[in-house]
Amino acid sequence: MTFEEIIGQNDVKERIMSEIQYDRLPHALMLYGPEGNNALPLALALANILLGRQGESQKKMVAQLQHPDLHFSFPIYKPKGNDGKPTPCDLFLKQWREQVLRSPYFGYSEWMDAIGAENQQLMIYEAESDSIAKVVNMKPNQGGYRVIIMWLPEKMNIVCSNNLLKMLEEPPSQTMFILVCEQPDKLLPTILSRCQSIMVPPLTIDDVEQHLINKCGVDAELAKNIARTSSGNLCAALRYITDNSENEQYFELFVSLMRLSYVRKVKEMKQWSEQIAGLGRERQKRFLDYCQRMIRENFIYNFHNADLNYMNQNESDFAVKFAPFINENNVIGIMDELNKAQRDIGQNGNAKIVFFDFALKMIVLIKNR
Repeated sequence: MTFEEIIGQNDVKERIMSEIQYDRLPHALMLYGPEGNNALPLALALANILLGRQGESQKKMVAQLQHPDLHFSFPIYKPKGNDGKPTPCDLFLKQWREQVLRSPYFGYSEWMDAIGAENQQLMIYEAESDSIAKVVNMKPNQGGYRVIIMWLPEKMNIVCSNNLLKMLEEPPSQTMFILVCEQPDKLLPTILSRCQSIMVPPLTIDDVEQHLINKCGVDAELAKNIARTSSGNLCAALRYITDNSENEQYFELFVSLMRLSYVRKVKEMKQWSEQIAGLGRERQKRFLDYCQRMIRENFIYNFHNADLNYMNQNESDFAVKFAPFINENNVIGIMDELNKAQRDIGQNGNAKIVFFDFALKMIVLIKNR
């Protein structure tokens, strides 16, 4: 992948190219920002420049993710039967290459699907730091740079984090670490201090819209709507066009909860929370994101300015009667409860309890007009 192929992010591209031009590249670079911002493609493009300096054959190996001086680290789970054995990321290197070559525009949930993780929590284990140590302690195979790309380094366990810190403190020459991070606050402060950080912002709505039209063949009107609702998250936009059934499911679950809350059907609300609990952690998080968006959109709907609303037809039809129930008296309270639910799910709280508690609170909040 080259910088020319990457959607948007011209400011970030110019900054990286300037660092290369004036020989100011650090030994550890962190590209951080929200999901779907093209940080991973930027890392791949930089690796292509550093490793492809010795000819077309080198660039070809990078493009195929087969270059001997290119190492990848990413979150994985411990396969069955692997208890007590080392778990380096190379256990899933085949799936990683297939996913990146299929499309470098993917998120955590797509990666979970690619490796069949189901509801398991992914992590970068201590064995991966041993694998990286072996890489950096050997001479580069092709005599130039060696590049280690770490995707979602915030998923490292504490042992791996401490071992990586030691390598960042005394890095070998011609070695570059590129950390592609979504939540830098979850990394050790000492790791952050040893990286040069570049914030990669969300893509513009226009960038996402043009990609959907030109590369995915999406109808212009639909592309515009998807781009607006995805808020610059290209992964979310692609997720919408490849599996719209998930978005429809979230809509039905959201509508069901609002209606049950209004008529105070507690037994049915308990059944609703049990249904949500069966989705798995990542889908539960995405559902809560969807709920937050719907609450925002319905609040804004009350201002009667269509240009401010980013909803599809089903959502707009529902908003006609539902929007008046979301107003200045309850919108902050509802969003606060959604944030608390997201926090609890992110900390592995009991999903049945978290969602039933939220549903019960909606009974009071939805009536607060």
